[in-house]
Amino acid sequence: MLKQTLQHKLLQKLSPQQIQFIKLLQVPTASLDARIKEELEENPALEDGSLANMNDQLEDYPDKDPDDYEKNGEDSFDEEFSLEEYIQEDDYKDYGSNFNNDDDDDHKEIPIAIQDSFFEKLQNQLDLLALTDKQYLIGNQIIGSLDDDGYLRRPLLSLIDDLAFSQNVITEEEEVEEMLGIIQEFEPAGIGARDLQECLLIQLRKKKDQDTIEVKRAIQVVENYLDEFTKKHYDKIEKQLGVNSEELKNVINEILKLNPKPGDSASAAGKQLHIIPDFHISNNDGVLHLTLNGRNAPELRVSRTYMEMFDHYEKTEKTDKKMKEAVQFVKSKLDSAKWFIDAIKQRQQTLLKTMNAIMKFQYEYFLTGDDRMLKPMILKDIAEEIDMDISTVSRVANSKYVQTEFGTFLLKSFFSEAIQTDSGEEVSNKEVKKILEECIANEDKRKPLADEKLTEILKEKGYTIARRTVAKYRESMNIPVARLRKEL
Repeated sequence: MLKQTLQHKLLQKLSPQQIQFIKLLQVPTASLDARIKEELEENPALEDGSLANMNDQLEDYPDKDPDDYEKNGEDSFDEEFSLEEYIQEDDYKDYGSNFNNDDDDDHKEIPIAIQDSFFEKLQNQLDLLALTDKQYLIGNQIIGSLDDDGYLRRPLLSLIDDLAFSQNVITEEEEVEEMLGIIQEFEPAGIGARDLQECLLIQLRKKKDQDTIEVKRAIQVVENYLDEFTKKHYDKIEKQLGVNSEELKNVINEILKLNPKPGDSASAAGKQLHIIPDFHISNNDGVLHLTLNGRNAPELRVSRTYMEMFDHYEKTEKTDKKMKEAVQFVKSKLDSAKWFIDAIKQRQQTLLKTMNAIMKFQYEYFLTGDDRMLKPMILKDIAEEIDMDISTVSRVANSKYVQTEFGTFLLKSFFSEAIQTDSGEEVSNKEVKKILEECIANEDKRKPLADEKLTEILKEKGYTIARRTVAKYRESMNIPVARLRKEL
């Protein structure tokens, strides 16, 4: 049976322009160029002002009130519109920015060293060997099956199947095992191992001083007591080997010199993480100065050619259906170009507004670089200061970096919860983490401080927090438990 009902619902919908702004806001500076290039390729009505004809006198694209985004998003192509609205002089003038930007960053290029990859180096070593065609194909298959750490994680039977199906090479497990042994002699040492134990043993057995007592004992430890070694049960190893603490220390030092990821070491030079800061903070005699990276202010403008199309359409009969469709198409591209330019400008304004609020809140820290000067600050504090939603501040904080005189930091790192001291003063948990880090750095490594002892030390300093909180802070700093920090 059909029924009619009347319901009242309160819904919040985002316009396409607001969604575009949100997506652009969370894009880091390093990826913004690619996003703009993508938009330029998709929308012919949008132009890069730096590449366009600069002989014309150009002015800033007029600012748009962010509150108008939702209104514009409700426009429809079927509605009546005025062509004069789209052929005004200002509509095709350059988009510019009045922000303080770092122009020096605009045309900097990162030099890239040309070198062989990890797999190419192994392939070059394989090419130097006197092998049969079958051996070469097997070796080539093994090298191609190594992971980025240099390990062969796949079973040999899987390699045999791959060789049969892809290379039409019929082989036995003994032949693959023999070829694997040859590749394990390649550099860097440890390549082609099937697990950590085999990787360490290959490196120990390739040492020039493998006949020394320390190396022999190191091989014995890796072969028979690797689990005890990783868990730092040194007393058990001493008892099994019949050595004292000083002798075991020399053995452990031999093992610690080894590389557990030989493949990663070979390609580490090509895996440099390059962070492009979104902001720069400089200290001018005690006065902080904030600038926005110049890459965040691209020179975009609405295409003059598309505006001239409108001028042509105005003088043409509008009753023709194809002509009306053409007008609507051009209008959509012009709207899209304007919305994108406005979204870029709103992104700039939001970035600067948010970073300015963070800088003012943590002014003492940016002057000194001392973590103890960081004040307790949560997303809500900044959101209330700049009168924006917490989610907006979160998008900025989670993906943007600021360069200071003390290093380059993710904005998220400046946010912290408050902890109340015994005197009633509220301090940042960053301060507690700093004290924990110093306590652990200065501890006796033969008897590292347990979490209970660290809790007592903090209590003596006026920070009364639970042991589980100390453990949480320690883990957040990637510091292992006391037993794993023990040294001989």
